[in-house]
Amino acid sequence: MHTNAMPPEISGPSAGIPEATVARLPVYLRALYGLAERGISTVASEELAAAAGVNSAKLRKDLSHLGSYGIRGVGYDVEYLVYQVSRTLGLTQDWPVVIVGAGNLGRALANYGGFVSRGFTIAAMLDSDPAIVGSKIARLTVRHVDELETVVARHKVAIGVIATTAGSAQGVCDRLVAAGVTSILNFAPLVLSVPEGVDVRKVDLSIELQILAFHAQRRSAARPEPGRARSGTVNGTHGTHGTHPGPPVTSELAAQA
Repeated sequence: MHTNAMPPEISGPSAGIPEATVARLPVYLRALYGLAERGISTVASEELAAAAGVNSAKLRKDLSHLGSYGIRGVGYDVEYLVYQVSRTLGLTQDWPVVIVGAGNLGRALANYGGFVSRGFTIAAMLDSDPAIVGSKIARLTVRHVDELETVVARHKVAIGVIATTAGSAQGVCDRLVAAGVTSILNFAPLVLSVPEGVDVRKVDLSIELQILAFHAQRRSAARPEPGRARSGTVNGTHGTHGTHPGPPVTSELAAQA
């Protein structure tokens, strides 16, 4: 058994691409969609890197794993790069998704319109609360969690989203895995235990907020007091002109939910 373990490289048609690169591809894709919506057909690596929040050398290296090198003096073709990134991420086909947990978070996820345009179809929503089962959410009728195995088989569900309480999450995860689901997005506040061959991505909103609070506190502690010279001593540190909070902490799904 392992807990949320991720392999160093992905497998399948895109084998050989580092996991760190895979993690940045959705960010590049989001930036590319933004450029396409503005009618931009070609983009320089520097501009795309700035939109994605990375340096241009890293972006060029990442895209080279896809076989895309751009054209010197011209840049990258936005439409074709969208296709390349989408193909690498497996987004050129629709992925049926089941959401288990129809509370506030589950409802927000179901109502998010970006899933359909990004290659994901919410096939079903499940819950155990009799007051919720049978109600309509985002044009879906909430079904009882007892139907989980039937739903997975009927809709050929590829990805399971767990939006339950911590106490229910591991049991739901075990049932999803037993039903054949090998990709799970976990919003419950605990680490799931899964067998080899099952990928789990965890989104914890409280952890994201705690990390942001750390950086906010650090900036506040280093900020010069009103009327004090900027080159003076700030909390025992000479010549402090600001902070270096480190890399930004982002979670697209968490922000969208």
